[in-house]
This record gives sequence, C-alpha cells and structure tokens, in this order.
Amino acid sequence: MQYIELNTKTALNKLKRKIPYSWDLNIYRGCNHGCKYCYAIYSHDYLNDGNFFDKVYYKKNIIEALERELSSSDWKREIVNIGGVTDSYQQIEKELKIMRDVLKLMIKYKTPVIISTKSDLILRDFDLIDELSKITYVNIAFTITTMDEEIRKKLEPNTSPSLNRFNALKKFKETNASLGVHVMPIIPYLTDNKENLEEIYRLSSEIGVHYVLPGTLYLRGKTKPYFFNFIKEEYNNIYIKLIDLYKKGGAGKEYKDGLYKNINELKQKYNVSSNYMKIIKEKLF
Repeated sequence: MQYIELNTKTALNKLKRKIPYSWDLNIYRGCNHGCKYCYAIYSHDYLNDGNFFDKVYYKKNIIEALERELSSSDWKREIVNIGGVTDSYQQIEKELKIMRDVLKLMIKYKTPVIISTKSDLILRDFDLIDELSKITYVNIAFTITTMDEEIRKKLEPNTSPSLNRFNALKKFKETNASLGVHVMPIIPYLTDNKENLEEIYRLSSEIGVHYVLPGTLYLRGKTKPYFFNFIKEEYNNIYIKLIDLYKKGGAGKEYKDGLYKNINELKQKYNVSSNYMKIIKEKLF
C-alpha cells in the first residue's frame, strides 16, 4: 500500500442534486477497504493512475481549504456529506487523524454533516461527533451488506466486521445524531437471501436506527469487469447467473420486484423506515 500527498484547491465539492445534501467532502482519493463492488474505481482516472486500491492519495492541505470555505460569508451551512466517494475512516486515518480536524471545523462553523463509513474507527471521534450533534444536524450511516463474515472478508476485506458496525451504531445512540444503515449493494445470489436481510433488519430495529436504506448492485465502467473477475474466482457457482442478470448496468425488473417484496415484508415486520428525509426534516428544520 502506497500513500501519496496531494494538494487540493477546494475541500467541498458542489453537487448538482440538492436533496438531501448539496456538498461532498472526501479526504482521500483511493481506498484500501478493497470492496469488490466499489463504484468509485473510476475516480483514479483523473489522476492517470489505475491503482485505486493500492495507492491512496490524501489531501494534506484540506483543513486549510475547508476553513477558507466554511468561514466565507457565502457559506450557508448546508449539509455536507463526508466520505461519499471514499471512506474517511480507512486504515491511514488512524495515523493522519484528518477527520478530527474536519470535525473540529464543522463544530466551529456549526455545519451539519452526514458521515458514511464501513469502519468502527469512527468511534475514535465519538467525542467530537457527540458535540457536533448537540449543535446541528449529524447523521451517521454504516454500510452493511452481509452478516456472513466469510463473505464479508472476501467481499470487503479491509472493512470492520458487520457486527462491529452495529455495535458502533448502538454507541452513537448516546448522541443526538440520527442513525442509518445502508444495505447496499445487495448482491444477487450472494447477499440477497432472506436470512441475511432479516438479520440486518432485526439488528437495525433492535438498536433503533432511524432508517434502513436498501439498494441493489449496479455495475458500470471499470467496476463491472473487476467485480465479475472476483465472482468468477471466488463464487463461480453464481457467475453465469450474474452475467445473465447483468446484461445491462442493473438487475432486471422481475428480480427487483421479488427482492423488494421481501424487503417490504421485513420493513413491516421490524417496523423500520426507509425514509431518510423524515429525520432530516425533523432535526434540521
């Protein structure tokens, strides 16, 4: 694994969409989590570097850039999504501790945030997230794809065990943050079985998260061959079925109808909402 310094002119990236957030902040380019379905592999193209998982670039001056932007009279304290492209709590963050400085600025400028991660390293910053949640809106979202550790170790090799992620969510119940579980991507024939999905919904309900947001696997660009090479090597028994299902970028309507029928049954059984906007409106406006 190679870590490379990168200068950045801006910290915040303005998005075209405005709901539920208008701004994105990514400390890193590249990610060592090694998720086989990662949609962000393409992002290294801008660096003329194809080693998304082996070379992680970190924006060494991002704190200076972020303070310039947050201190501007033009800043309207809109929601900032942190880690939307690459996880802010990957391995190198243990050493660099950039997220702590980011959170201190969010506190200073009373800026609401959504933090998405697959790592329980986020617990290191519990004190700052707790403080920020008392000032403005904070949402902590964990992506959880499978409760089967053998699958997780192959599918997301350098992420925290799924149960650790749930335990972290339980800890954040002590704050004023809203909590979400992103069940995405749901991978046909691998993580879509009812036993796996039921356990995720059961634990989410037990903790009392504010929403569970499911989403099926979508394959585009460089992600598609990378993912299928992994499936052929590790789960050859479903390779042909997946190839047939993913003739286009997404699974077909018939498959999705059956999957979401099961999900809707679980939502009702465990009384779990998929409406992530409701809690934002309640806490922010």
